[in-house]
Amino acid sequence: MLTLELADRMVEGALKAARERKAMPIAVLVLDAGGHPVAFKREDRASLFRFDIARAKAMGALGMGADTRDLAGRAAVNPTFLITVAMATGGSLALSPGGVLIRDSAAEILGAMGISGDTGDVDEQCAISAIIGAGLSVADGLRIA
Repeated sequence: MLTLELADRMVEGALKAARERKAMPIAVLVLDAGGHPVAFKREDRASLFRFDIARAKAMGALGMGADTRDLAGRAAVNPTFLITVAMATGGSLALSPGGVLIRDSAAEILGAMGISGDTGDVDEQCAISAIIGAGLSVADGLRIA
């Protein structure tokens, strides 16, 4: 179960990972499996749309059942479909790394984390670090660089 305490721990872990990487100011959002916001923080000087982008990354990962890095790869092959999904969902899908599904030890999806503020690669690394640091799992193939 994705509790507020666990979501807060992941948000703090993501912020710590961002500072360790000297990332640009980020926004971090954790959604539960139903797409409801559980925890959010925006660093000082993070730009205006960071919440919206973090939400689109997290919601897109949940809605499509895949991390946004995977979705970006799918968009390269079939852009019409994923652009249509983004339009049909009112923009609730961002095709950039940084939306990572949060899984338990049995690989069940508990929710998703969306991060926006730096490059997609840095955003994703901060999310992976935070999720694993909280004792949860990410999809096979995602690793902390």
